[in-house]
Amino acid sequence: MEDCNWEELKEKMPVKMTPESIEARKKLWRSMDENGNGYMSLAEVDKGLRDNINIESLFHAKPVIIRAFNAAKDKGKSRSKFSEDYVEWHEFRYLLIYIRQYAEYFVMFNRIDTEDNKKINLEEFKSAIPQLEEWGVTIEDPESTFNEIDANGGGEILFQEFSDWAIAKHLDLTDDDDDLE
Repeated sequence: MEDCNWEELKEKMPVKMTPESIEARKKLWRSMDENGNGYMSLAEVDKGLRDNINIESLFHAKPVIIRAFNAAKDKGKSRSKFSEDYVEWHEFRYLLIYIRQYAEYFVMFNRIDTEDNKKINLEEFKSAIPQLEEWGVTIEDPESTFNEIDANGGGEILFQEFSDWAIAKHLDLTDDDDDLE
């Protein structure tokens, strides 16, 4: 996912609190919660995105789906002994919001990962400093910042590490749909 059709994503992800958006979200929930048990597993989310949202690039961005799912399932108060492992209705809007946000971070990550190996090395990071500044962060010491982001000390930045840092730094892709709101 090097780029995203932000307008299409916005159309297919009903996250607003308007009556129309709430109704569209309910319909989407019912179509994704196929067994109607009120819980949505990661597999159901994955399949539901493929079958209902139907944005090919998003479906293939598994790290986006996984990170959004994990963030959403921990968002609301658990209502049963199973709810810690699933997304429930009261967390579904957050899931959609998080998918959108992690998609933005994934596009950023992939723009920096010029070797297309799902990792950012120090040289790629240094080369991306002008982009990172456009996205809202000033890097004064690239090596120190790189090591800060590389939380596991593996010598490369993984998407999870990058997205955690991007959230903390409030990075914002300049060519997405923010101005469409």
